[in-house]
Amino acid sequence: MKYVIILGDGMSDEPIEKLGNKTPLEYAQTPTMDMLANTSQIGIVRNVPDGMKVGSDTANLSVLGYNPEIYYSGRSSLEALSMGIQMKENDISLRCNLVTLSDEKNIPYDERTIIDHSADEISSSDAKILIDAIRPVIENNMMKLYTGISYRHCLIWENGEAKYIEPPHNILTKKIKEFLPEQKILLDMMQKSYNILNEHPLNIERSKNGKNKANSIWLWGAGTKPKLENFTKKTGKKGAMISAVDLLNGIAVAAGMEIINVEGATGGLNTNYEGKAKAALNALLNENKDFVYIHIEAPDEMGHQGKVDEKIKAIEFIDKRVLKPVYDGLKQSEHDFKILLLPDHSTPVNLRCHTADLVPYMFFNSKKNYREFGLYNEAFARATGNIKQDGYNNINLLFDEDF
Repeated sequence: MKYVIILGDGMSDEPIEKLGNKTPLEYAQTPTMDMLANTSQIGIVRNVPDGMKVGSDTANLSVLGYNPEIYYSGRSSLEALSMGIQMKENDISLRCNLVTLSDEKNIPYDERTIIDHSADEISSSDAKILIDAIRPVIENNMMKLYTGISYRHCLIWENGEAKYIEPPHNILTKKIKEFLPEQKILLDMMQKSYNILNEHPLNIERSKNGKNKANSIWLWGAGTKPKLENFTKKTGKKGAMISAVDLLNGIAVAAGMEIINVEGATGGLNTNYEGKAKAALNALLNENKDFVYIHIEAPDEMGHQGKVDEKIKAIEFIDKRVLKPVYDGLKQSEHDFKILLLPDHSTPVNLRCHTADLVPYMFFNSKKNYREFGLYNEAFARATGNIKQDGYNNINLLFDEDF
């Protein structure tokens, strides 16, 4: 038996008037999902336990079978693992986003508004130039900056203190004053970064070209050195991760899973969908892997950007360019197989942030017909009455030969 999880990050949504009060998942043309829904089990699942912040960190840990209430140690520390950063026991890691703040003249830093959490999904080459520009005012014997991918970077703070700071994608269009870090040392860094970056020649050029400036850092996601139980020892399955996002790859490192890098894979809408599907099939059919986790970030990014048409496209791309080739490839092999399709959380385009709604899942088993005769979307999933409150148990069902 071969096992696949296809995770459409933030794919779930709320009804949108523009779409005739349908969600993007209901509105999108998804023939492969529709076909599999006829014989799959469909329902809703809570991936983030009540009382925990809803994020891709807690939710994806849960989907992989790790109870966030036990295993969660912070988002940025997982990303640090993916970047090859060796954290000490007393280190605190922080995600360091390059963001876009409003740049009105003669107003205090804390009166600015956050416009874009990704600075127009800034390229990694542009990001490196800007991170290097602020390095002299950030780094010291306690602080070290690490350049990552696109807008996502990392700060390691020796003997630091981990306090919650709101993620920038949760406060888009809001004034930053009430969301700034309590720790003065971190606030000073963010203010200094704005002073350097807002008038940096690269940002002046970006603005002339109609792109958002990457004119400040935003520090958040504090974490300590993570410790996850080895995935193979925990499940008895040899697993691999396919993702363009440091967070997911960091979870894989912590869990002892193989990371499969796909050329052209990004965290945006125009990622290499076919490459991810092909890499998954190769791992399962040629490299003797039991399980592959395919993570696609695009629906979440489009939700945060408030782009409903692009979110629909992302869902349609997942259906046509990931789910269909994976299903077809496995069907043509000699293996029985299971596919679990789901989002980690909801990212409604009208809210542009994560919500704690239960999300729709679909279990397909090539050996079993659940006879749901339905569709894969939020409304049908709720109507089935199949409710799973502890999402971290779903992977046990995936691996259960009797399910």
